[in-house]
Amino acid sequence: MVIGTFFDMSSIYDADESRRRFLLYLLSTGALSTITACGSSGQAASAMPEELSAGRSIFKFSGDVRVNGQQVTLETLIRAGDVIETFDKSFIIFVLNKDSFILRSNSKMSLPVAVAAVVPTVLSLDRGKVLTVLASRTTRIKTPSAIIGIRGTGVYLEAEPELSYVCTCYGLADLATTDDPDINETILSEHHTSPRYILADKSSAKRIQPAPFKNHDDQELLLIETLVGRTTPYVVPKGITRTRSRYF
Repeated sequence: MVIGTFFDMSSIYDADESRRRFLLYLLSTGALSTITACGSSGQAASAMPEELSAGRSIFKFSGDVRVNGQQVTLETLIRAGDVIETFDKSFIIFVLNKDSFILRSNSKMSLPVAVAAVVPTVLSLDRGKVLTVLASRTTRIKTPSAIIGIRGTGVYLEAEPELSYVCTCYGLADLATTDDPDINETILSEHHTSPRYILADKSSAKRIQPAPFKNHDDQELLLIETLVGRTTPYVVPKGITRTRSRYF
């Protein structure tokens, strides 16, 4: 089966090599000296990419970030059912169970009330942009114009009132419009295959349309996979130039 072959390709060597190349990249750019878990106080903590320890939710944040209306600190615990908001020139990188996220500026996301093995987990991205890697459970992500059903997938999303952008970075994703599940497409992706726009306009002749790759990169995916003890299903090439210089 194709998807089984794809997810079984990561050997121990590949995982170690992927992390090694990521750290070499950080060293070569000087990023290890600047990637720090900084809060509003400006204090820095060690942020060498590794799996977050029990009792921690936040790897890094910057600017005005709130959970349930309260400004976050590095000690803030993020739980099922929380609402996370970022404002202008802000972001947060955090973990919930074995899911990991980069929520960019001017975004609002509602986490599922409960994480269940049988009933699909439901995340809502009301507005803004998020890069996420998700554990091997059925998950649905809702935006104003789209419903994305995924399992063990890396995905990047942008939610606007009139359209959603979806890049299935790797894995399997079922895309559909929120108002008509019969308008749908299934994407099987190994490496950012077939990004899509999903339009809210019911009069549009084609509401799921091809889109460009944009606004995220493999280093970010590797970072958030590392925070939950995994790696990407491909080796991030040594010396690759980042497409982004910041997380906003």
